[in-house]
Amino acid sequence: MKWTDKEINAFKPEEGQIKPRDIREKSGNGFGITIFPSGEKSFIYIYHFHGRKRRMTLGKYPHCSLADARKLHREALKMLEEGKDPALEKKNVKIAERDASTVNALIEEYIEVWAKPRKRSWQEDQRFLYKEVKPFWGKLKANEITKRQVILLLDQIKERGAPIAANRGFACIRRMFNFAVERDIITISPCTSVKPVAKENQRDRVLSAEEIKILWHALEKIPNQNTTHDIKMSEQTKLVLKLQLVLGQRKGEIISAEWSEIDMKSGWWTIPAAKAKNGQAHRVPLTTFAKKLLEETKQLSGNSNFLFPAKLKDTHIRGTSIDHAVRRSSFIGVKAWTPHDLRRTVASHITSMGIPRLVVSKILNHVESSVTAIYDRHGYDNEKLNALEAWAQKLNEVIYEVEDSKIINFRGIK
Repeated sequence: MKWTDKEINAFKPEEGQIKPRDIREKSGNGFGITIFPSGEKSFIYIYHFHGRKRRMTLGKYPHCSLADARKLHREALKMLEEGKDPALEKKNVKIAERDASTVNALIEEYIEVWAKPRKRSWQEDQRFLYKEVKPFWGKLKANEITKRQVILLLDQIKERGAPIAANRGFACIRRMFNFAVERDIITISPCTSVKPVAKENQRDRVLSAEEIKILWHALEKIPNQNTTHDIKMSEQTKLVLKLQLVLGQRKGEIISAEWSEIDMKSGWWTIPAAKAKNGQAHRVPLTTFAKKLLEETKQLSGNSNFLFPAKLKDTHIRGTSIDHAVRRSSFIGVKAWTPHDLRRTVASHITSMGIPRLVVSKILNHVESSVTAIYDRHGYDNEKLNALEAWAQKLNEVIYEVEDSKIINFRGIK
């Protein structure tokens, strides 16, 4: 007698069951179901091939319905009648599908299934893979990429004078192939035992008060259009950098901010958990200094939802555009720096003013690892506001209460 859906649903593990238990339908054609101690169920087909007992999993219930399982069972019976081993045929089909997967297909699956849901910067992965990987490996099968090919690709990027970019690219490739292993697209990642091409030291760069002063005034003098000078920087970029110095927040969180997250009246900017690097919503107090910069930002953003909208798409500007603008710039009296150094600079200067490290950590939205942090649900809004107001006052003194003669010119502008 054949099973019904109601009977399949009623199958439960026996009391004290510790191993999978097979139950065969009384129809006598080998169709059955396996009941696991956890309560999970899988449809099976038990048969004999060349005198040896064989077993084939048809599908996991309820993802595979009873009707689907019977269809797969009929197909397996037909294979057996044709002298083929159904389990082996299924395995060969799976291998063929895996072998047919190209790097192009893998890239698209990685972006859609893994990168987009998990990485705020997924577009950086997409740009790298489209530019550096697709042209060379795109039509190759994913399981044919070798460790040697990975090394040569990274060397090629490094030889262009971009060792750190090669490291970032390697991290992206490694994530993609690890994803491929998890999805059973390949069996072994070609990135296994490959090392980054360049050694990176943890940065500890902090701009001095004098450097902050020079940089701020330089930003106000840099042209935003092509001129006879060899430095140019958009007004958006200049405002992003200034907001970093005033608020100490991450570049990515500033450029992706939307006006709906800004409350100028109450004086708070709420960064949603989905945008915060640590996945925790964050309230940032807006000082008078910050509000002034935001008013300038509003004039530039027009009707866009974003503070810093991209020119051609309904999104925000890219973080790499900020990095490139800074990398192209060189200021007399200011040693080499990066946008992220500004965040570290704010933290260092606020701490030197006597603000407790815990409050600084709250301003930066760092995750605390202590057990105490689990129980401490105080928002620290007042402490953050007082600290950033004190920093705004100090910053204002550093920038403006100086003699004009002490403002050093930077390359290309006098």
